[in-house]
Amino acid sequence: MERTRNIGIVAHIDAGKTTTTERVLFYTGRIHRMGEVHDGNTVTDWMDQEKERGITITSAAISCYWTQRPEGVPRNFPDQACRINIIDTPGHVDFTAEVERSMRVLDGAVAVFCGVAGVQPQTETVWRQADKYQVPRIAFVNKMDRVGADFDRVVQEMRTKLGAYAYPVAIPLGNGDDLRGVVDVVGQKAIVYDPEDPTGERYEVRELKPEEELRTQSVLEQLVAVVSDKDDEIAELLIEDRPVSPKALQRAIRRLTVRQELVPVIGGSAFRNRGVQFLLDAVIDYLPSPLEAAPMTATLNDRTEETVEIEPDDRKPFCGLAFKLWTDPFVGRLVFLRVYRGTLEKGKTVHNAVTGRKERISRLLLIQADKRTDVTAIHSGDIAAMVGARDVVTGHTLCAPKSPLLLEPPSFPEPVISMAIEPRTTADRDRLQDGLRRLADEDPTFRRAVNAETGQLIVSGMGELHLEIIRDRLLKEFKVDANAGAPQIAYRETVTRVAQGTGKFIRQSGGKGQYGHVDLRLEPRPAGEGVEILERISGGAIPKEFLPAVRSGLEESVTSGVLAGYQMVDVRVVVVDGSFHEVDSSELAFKMAAIFAFRDAAQEAGLALLEPIMAVEVYTPEEHQGDIIGDINRRRGKIANLNAKGRTAIVSAEVPLAEMFGYATAVRSLSKGRASHSMHPLRFDAVPPQIVSQMLDPGERYAVQA
Repeated sequence: MERTRNIGIVAHIDAGKTTTTERVLFYTGRIHRMGEVHDGNTVTDWMDQEKERGITITSAAISCYWTQRPEGVPRNFPDQACRINIIDTPGHVDFTAEVERSMRVLDGAVAVFCGVAGVQPQTETVWRQADKYQVPRIAFVNKMDRVGADFDRVVQEMRTKLGAYAYPVAIPLGNGDDLRGVVDVVGQKAIVYDPEDPTGERYEVRELKPEEELRTQSVLEQLVAVVSDKDDEIAELLIEDRPVSPKALQRAIRRLTVRQELVPVIGGSAFRNRGVQFLLDAVIDYLPSPLEAAPMTATLNDRTEETVEIEPDDRKPFCGLAFKLWTDPFVGRLVFLRVYRGTLEKGKTVHNAVTGRKERISRLLLIQADKRTDVTAIHSGDIAAMVGARDVVTGHTLCAPKSPLLLEPPSFPEPVISMAIEPRTTADRDRLQDGLRRLADEDPTFRRAVNAETGQLIVSGMGELHLEIIRDRLLKEFKVDANAGAPQIAYRETVTRVAQGTGKFIRQSGGKGQYGHVDLRLEPRPAGEGVEILERISGGAIPKEFLPAVRSGLEESVTSGVLAGYQMVDVRVVVVDGSFHEVDSSELAFKMAAIFAFRDAAQEAGLALLEPIMAVEVYTPEEHQGDIIGDINRRRGKIANLNAKGRTAIVSAEVPLAEMFGYATAVRSLSKGRASHSMHPLRFDAVPPQIVSQMLDPGERYAVQA
């Protein structure tokens, strides 16, 4: 385990995560030809949707081994290969859940920064996620071959925008088109790549030239100074005026990185194959093994809630966390698992600490992106997949039956955008339900539900691209062609004044006829008090046996509404009078009479259309606060409160739901991707008359105006 590293590659979209991962796999011998994102032939972007769009959508796991090292540079494990388990994560904000669950099971992370753009919005998000799960990091400033790249500016942005204690351990040698290699600050050596070798495999390690030595010495002095502030061993050497050797400095940097007190920074260019080998060395030298990572805390049982720290040990009872599900067309349902303690063997039975059920593991697989390798057992510190677990979902803890433990699951944000979806044909209906169920199992930020009021099937996700990918997968993987659009708004109707109504249902056809007569009063009630139906009949104007039919007709009228077919709320219906015929009266006649009386009264009671109002809270950097407020005002919103937390403004508002479609995209655009928002239902308010006029037919408009 001391020679194992579980790392994630995280960054803003288009910072170069997948390209960096591709170079890592090439230099470690996992692949023999480097793919490119724009060509759609990279290993970790294997889904059709990823190849078409040139972005990472789902986190891909892959393993490799690293043994190379430039001569003369110190290393912790000189003669033994180190296994690196890599998870390449998405950078788009719509797929932030993939980063969230990956962070939960990683021991370390490589944060990739664009040398031109620096700290970007999604970089801040993934950095906060790493802080949340206490994941040690090293930083790789990529794209130093591009015009406008500035290594020092990016490092400074890490300190100011992220609050990171970031200092270089390898600086670029050259800049832009003149990028020739990297300078190892700790070892005081230059690693210069052969310009005739496009693969970046040939390089030389040489002494620094005088002009290179001047800058590198300055960076080294700063690095030693900041390390000595936090590490007693280096501080003691400086106090005693003894030299700080490269090995001693490297050990100190490792200690601080593991404790998340320092972020080593490396410059280079993955696309130009500069500095990736040094990045691999830094992963081995500075990021923790499973033995050094912060111990995982588990709950012994739900009753006592007593906690215990889990230390990785193959000889102790098994315990692992399911962090991802995937449906493979050939293998079936895959459950991705991080083993925190013990050994899991194929064919064994494990206990699901969440459901209390037993799960038999039929197969164990090591995942290499879209390729699978069968194994007989997995051990502490491993990330693998299992087949055969039926009732396991993301966040479930699997453990030995005689040693039940419960690990904290990853947390996920709530969906921010919804759309209605329906199959084009009857034959697609069953396949649609099956496809949505599988996709919801795989993705905890994707939700599906039937709206009881509108009857629509509503799917919800983290953004428009997220839902677009869902539709594309339904078509290509599950062969379901579906229509999609904005969900219908569940409006309400009410009345604004007291009105009387009369309803008569009289039919004569030569034999027994139909006769029913109902008089009622319709009254508005205070908001939130609901519907009330009362009977105030005297003298037996309506026989008791017909009163249930009258109530049934009124309940049906309240449900279907009068103005636009929406349910009525906050009204009181009082049945005051009526009449009956000893022969012709029937339940049907009185039910219809009640419906007619209700409609008659409603036309005179000042009908009003109500719309759902959402409580919206937007977290945005101060510089974008004005744009956010202006956009809320354009959406008929009302600002309820303005607060500040540090340099973040918190805008609280009340906005009609009808104006909130596409807001997730709008708020990202207005804030350059740096703002986030949440919303929940608040109440119903009257729709402004001008909006009602646009929604209703001319005849219905007249009823509202009257």
